[in-house]
Amino acid sequence: QVQVVESGGGLVQAGGSLRLSCTVSGLTFNARRMGWFRQAPGKEREGVSCINWFSDNAYYADSVKGRFTMSRDNAKNILYLQMNSLTPEDTAMYYCAVDRQDFRDAYGPMSSSDVTFWGQRTQVTVSS
Repeated sequence: QVQVVESGGGLVQAGGSLRLSCTVSGLTFNARRMGWFRQAPGKEREGVSCINWFSDNAYYADSVKGRFTMSRDNAKNILYLQMNSLTPEDTAMYYCAVDRQDFRDAYGPMSSSDVTFWGQRTQVTVSS
């Protein structure tokens, strides 16, 4: 049984930082591209970042580039999203996402259609 569990969300003031974690079990984590998506109230879910299975390349949406850093620890089956210089526009539900395909060599944004497992989501709220 595959489990995808996020943690680390919360309330932070503008300019602050948070680190999200996503622990995956039940599949070969180090073979899967991983992603973070978010959905703000009244908006569609959007891809924030993704990282290849071999961790040599991470993609970031323009809205977070330079502020967010994605990484993975394949030994521990954990995905991270370090979020710095947060703004109220970053307020959203954040989802961890697992690619449906092993060893996908992809560069660029992750599509929702690529995702086979979603985490249960974690709320990030940034106050002004």
